[in-house]
Amino acid sequence: MMLILRYALATFLLLLLWWAGSAAMGPDLLPDPWATAAAFITALGDPDFIRHGVISLWRLVAGVGVAALVAFPLGLWLGHSRRADWLGAPVVFITFPLPKIVLLPVFFMLVGLGDASRLLLIGLTTGYQILVIVRDAALSLNPVYEQAYRSMGGKGWGLLRHVWLPAALPALMTSLKVAAGTAVAVLFLAESFATDSGLGWLIMDAWGMGDALRMFTGILGMSVLGLFLYGSVGVLERIFCRWQEA
Repeated sequence: MMLILRYALATFLLLLLWWAGSAAMGPDLLPDPWATAAAFITALGDPDFIRHGVISLWRLVAGVGVAALVAFPLGLWLGHSRRADWLGAPVVFITFPLPKIVLLPVFFMLVGLGDASRLLLIGLTTGYQILVIVRDAALSLNPVYEQAYRSMGGKGWGLLRHVWLPAALPALMTSLKVAAGTAVAVLFLAESFATDSGLGWLIMDAWGMGDALRMFTGILGMSVLGLFLYGSVGVLERIFCRWQEA
């Protein structure tokens, strides 16, 4: 009950700030939350809006999914292998500060203007976040757990399955939550160029036509996608990391 109250108060505060901003700037620049919510509900009945939303959702889930599939095992490998980390860590930390967004034109030239370039951009940006967080969690794993497992006769792949993977799952979930927000921001930029689909394109198209209400409807749609992705990770965390609640 207290959790619901906290989120209700936070939502009320955000809506109040939004309404105040709309009253100060005017609806032509910032539509009020009630008009935006009504327009969003109406848009949910528009097949074209749904099409843009589904395309954006696909790009989000696919990009983050590919990133997790590659970065999670790589982070475990670097965190538990001194030889791999000896060279891998410098490579990661030299390239990590590079703003991956600037590579979008390069990806357009290499893999074309289709979804592959956008998925690559989302995957690369969020993959680094997952890799760094998982590697740090693997490095900080208390060696007592490995020693206890080996003392019971465990060895080989069993160490990965029964010690390394369970210990790294919370870090994976944390990194996915961080990646969820990043992925939505990167998606918006990726959909702003060389495409005519996705909520990012819809937002920029509405901006170009001076339609603030349609623009904020698209922004609200992207926010819902980000909230859905973040909430889905939370559900997965409750399923696969139940032992943390014990």
